[in-house]
Amino acid sequence: MTVAHVAMSFRVHVWLSRRAMKSAYELAMERLSKSAPAKKLSADQKTRIADLESLHRSKVAQREIALADELAAARAAGHPEKADTLRAEFAAEKQRLEEDLEAKKQRVRGGA
Repeated sequence: MTVAHVAMSFRVHVWLSRRAMKSAYELAMERLSKSAPAKKLSADQKTRIADLESLHRSKVAQREIALADELAAARAAGHPEKADTLRAEFAAEKQRLEEDLEAKKQRVRGGA
């Protein structure tokens, strides 16, 4: 076996291993695309979804600003339990807003 033959064999082995080796993510994405191909969105749908996401971000930001003021007032008044309640209410409201956003996005996509 010559050095050239060994080098060629090594290059072929590397090429084959790179070609054959796929990450678990790549394999999962391949299976997903076979079972449920991604639906292409129209430009109008993309715009509507972007508008929904922008509105969602503004609602969350508005609520965060209001929460900061309410938390400051609760701390100043010496009510840490009220501050905890406000944080819990904000977390629940944020979760509700996110679920509402996803439902609206799904309707824009045409999925119910």
